Amino acid sequence: MARDHGLGDGDAEQETRVRRARIARELIVGVRGLPPSDVPEALCRACSALLPDVSGLSMSVLGSGSGAAVLLCASDDVAVRLAEIQFTLGEGPCTEAVRLRAPVFAADLTRAPDARRWPLFSDQAAKTGAQAVFSLPLAGAVGALGTLDLYRSTAGPMSGDQVRTALLVADAITLAVTALDHTSATSEGVVTWLEGAESDREEIHQATGMIMVQLGVSAEDALLRLRARAFADGRTTTEIAQGILDRSLDMRHD
Repeated sequence: MARDHGLGDGDAEQETRVRRARIARELIVGVRGLPPSDVPEALCRACSALLPDVSGLSMSVLGSGSGAAVLLCASDDVAVRLAEIQFTLGEGPCTEAVRLRAPVFAADLTRAPDARRWPLFSDQAAKTGAQAVFSLPLAGAVGALGTLDLYRSTAGPMSGDQVRTALLVADAITLAVTALDHTSATSEGVVTWLEGAESDREEIHQATGMIMVQLGVSAEDALLRLRARAFADGRTTTEIAQGILDRSLDMRHD
C-alpha cells in the first residue's frame, strides 16, 4: 500500500510540474516582446484565459512604504470596483490574504459566514454583481507583494482542480511582478523570470534537496525558500540554486 501511495505522489508531482510549465509558457507568450507598460494588462488577459471559470480578476501590488495596495490591472469594471471597495474599507478577502499570507476564499458573500466576516465589503461587493471572491497572495521573501483577486457572479466554491490552477497562476504572477520591479527597458526580464518557473533543471532539484537537509523542511518549503531568496536578491532561482551548490550561499544564515 505504501508503495502505491508513493507512486501516486510522484504522479501528482509530475502533473504539477507539467501544469506549472504550461502556465509559465502561456504567460511568456502573452508578454514576450511587449514594452513594460503593456505587460500588466497582457498578464491580466493571459490569466483570464488560464482561469476561465471565474467571471473576472485583478492584480494588486503593495505600494512601497505606506503598505497601501495599488491596482496593477483588472479584467473588467467589476474587478476594478471590488479592488476599490477593499482599499477604501480596509476589509475583505484581499486585505485578509495580505495579512495572513495565505489564500482567502469567500464562496458566498450573501450569506454567513462570509457576509458576517466582512459585512460592509460583502454588501457593496454583492451590489457590484460579485457573489464570490477568491484572493491569493503574491508571496515575497518577507511578506505579500500583493494579491491575485478572482470573482464570480454566482456563489459557490472553486473545485480542487480550479484551486490548484489558481495557486500555480499566482505563483507565476509573483515571479512576473518581481521581474517588473527589476526591469526597466524591456519585457525580457519578465520572460526570463517566468522561464525560471517552468525550468526543470537539475540544479534546482539538487539545491532544494540541500535546503531540505540544512533546514529540516519539506521539499515544498525548501523550494519556496529558494524562490524567496531569489525574490529578495533580484536573481533567478537557477542562479540562487547554483550559489547553494557551489557553497557561495548558505540558507542557514538567512
